[in-house]
Amino acid sequence: MRELLRQIFLDTLQQISIPRVFSQKIEYSRGVLRVEQDLYDLSSFERVLVIAIGKAAHAMLESLVAQTGPTLQGIVCSVANDSHQPGFRYFTSGHPLPNDESISGAKAILKAVSPLSEHSLVIYLISGGASAMVEVPCDEEISLDDLVETYRALVHSGATIGEINTIRKHLSAIKGGRLAQATFPARQLSIMVSDVPEHSLDALASGPTMPDSSTEADCYRIAEAYELPAKLPESVRRIIDEHALEETPKADDPIFANSRWWPILSSASAAQAAAALLTEHAFPVEIDNTPDDWPFDRAAEHLLLRLRALREKDKRVALVSAGEITVKVPNTGGVGGRNLHFVLHCAQQIAGEKIAVFSAGTDGIDGNSPAAGAVVDGTTVTRASQAAVNLERAFNSFDSFPLFKKLGDAIVTGPTGNNVRDLRILLAY
Repeated sequence: MRELLRQIFLDTLQQISIPRVFSQKIEYSRGVLRVEQDLYDLSSFERVLVIAIGKAAHAMLESLVAQTGPTLQGIVCSVANDSHQPGFRYFTSGHPLPNDESISGAKAILKAVSPLSEHSLVIYLISGGASAMVEVPCDEEISLDDLVETYRALVHSGATIGEINTIRKHLSAIKGGRLAQATFPARQLSIMVSDVPEHSLDALASGPTMPDSSTEADCYRIAEAYELPAKLPESVRRIIDEHALEETPKADDPIFANSRWWPILSSASAAQAAAALLTEHAFPVEIDNTPDDWPFDRAAEHLLLRLRALREKDKRVALVSAGEITVKVPNTGGVGGRNLHFVLHCAQQIAGEKIAVFSAGTDGIDGNSPAAGAVVDGTTVTRASQAAVNLERAFNSFDSFPLFKKLGDAIVTGPTGNNVRDLRILLAY
């Protein structure tokens, strides 16, 4: 079953690959670009500019250019990639923490869109990870070192991705709809590969082209709830303490009148693809995305309880869950990530049972480990003991990857060029 879960994940990645999805939802013919139900005659615009940002930027741009041909121009901010399209400027941005190129790329984007008129079209290709990859602080006193320290404090705070991005938006000159503000009055089309909850699309990349549903008041509440001020650099702490944040553009702002947003791929896509594959293996399947943004232990308790309830009806059942869970990592943490930590916790809950649990990131990266995730079953605790691996110590020190590597149960794909959050599968057999 561990091997089956590994294969289901790899097959799911193929089903939700960006080239495959682009071919289904985007079409270019005789100069007209169709995105879902929208049509854009590219020849009718004085200028067409493409801005690709995030972990999937390269794959999204290459899939678009495969249809339009090498006629487009623009800017790409993403991780390193050997494949460059002619007509594009590339910035090798930082992730999960911003770097110099994150700031240079963001400034280049703002400079490129600011002179555009209503007769121009900007096509944004947006995917997860862009919060760190594209950044300009709202205050010149916030240095890159301050930004890095702030991002690190946010990621390790235990806050949900939505809460983290709420603060990122209000500390940024490009997030939370401010890029759309800079691009106005040009027409704007955002094609999105989402790594945020289905109901919170404006959290993707911290919502640079969308109306912001969060407020500055939310920032102060979140900062207090997670005791953030003491962990933030002075330049940022001062802004929070003095309640000096400026509000972001909202849905009634006229800057969004000529904007469209199309999420063509999301965590729901991954869950549905995995469920279909499991059905082919004769598993009755239920999808339960309820634990989205829950703490890892509460999510595990909920999903295992649901799986055991399903097993009362069918001996052989599968439970699929997409989204992300939260883990509060101490500064002394080892090599691991939220998926590895989640399944290691589950291993202790299912010892001796005919249950297998898998969890991995669709971007191929889990925390600071080289793995996407891992798989466990009822034999994991025994096998760890036989391999002279201290499971409890690995769990308590957040050092899960070495354990899974030794057991052969780490799932290593390398960066996938995609990013639609995490996928969890639980099997009872």
